[in-house]
Amino acid sequence: MEILETHRALLSRLLPDDRPTDLTVYQGQFHQVVIGAERVVCFARTDAAAERLPDRAERLRTLAGLGLGFRTPEPLEEGAATGPGEPAYLVLSRIPGAPLEEEDLKSPEVAEAVAAQYAALLAGLAAAGGDTACAVLPHAPEGEWREFADGVRAELFPLMNDAGRERAERELAALDGLPHLTSAVVHGDLGGENVLWETVDGLPRLSGVVDWDEVTLGDQAEDLAAIGASYGEELLGRVLALGGGAQGGDVTGRITAIRGTFALQQALYAQRDGDEEELADGLTGYR
Repeated sequence: MEILETHRALLSRLLPDDRPTDLTVYQGQFHQVVIGAERVVCFARTDAAAERLPDRAERLRTLAGLGLGFRTPEPLEEGAATGPGEPAYLVLSRIPGAPLEEEDLKSPEVAEAVAAQYAALLAGLAAAGGDTACAVLPHAPEGEWREFADGVRAELFPLMNDAGRERAERELAALDGLPHLTSAVVHGDLGGENVLWETVDGLPRLSGVVDWDEVTLGDQAEDLAAIGASYGEELLGRVLALGGGAQGGDVTGRITAIRGTFALQQALYAQRDGDEEELADGLTGYR
């Protein structure tokens, strides 16, 4: 909650209809997020994240025009850092709802409703990978996993112990041979905390999806891997059975390989952004 004091005057201007005691603070990998009743303020945590804010806003504008069938945040105001201690920020519209808890899925009826909506969400993202998206959204680069593995070895291996390097090598080896797919819009972090739900007639209804920092045209196995990591194999299996993310070939094998690198991805991006806290967290099992 320190950010509420540090940037009190700025927040008072950006969120004029909210009392400080009613604000919620969330810390993501790249931003500190202050959530008001109608608006959300994203403060860049690092200089690198600040430089990416204009691109983030432009991608959100593109997503708003794709007719995805669910809500995404809309950029309302942007601000650059103006001096020491002054953060860059992006103000977004707030999507109502909250993430699901794993406990919520113990009811078969709820789990089936959630799986069906996840499948529809993924189908919408697959269908959206057409001309408009291709013109604006970045394509996953060919050889991205090879470059990722090279980066882990060069930048993270010196920070690991021997057992950690052996574990990482096994995880990186599983990426060999992944196909280069760029036909679907891929959120990049479709875990539970970024998908918001409301309750309607006793069942969850998908409200919207937030945090599109990593959006690309790529392989939907990445989003499926995040769903499995958040809610387990049973829900993931339901989503796949309903046709969610059936984008070519051995999707199950791709999901497993990509999911095994989540901690390494967090650590590598944190290393490059100079984010010591996220770096330490990502490397917990490698030291």
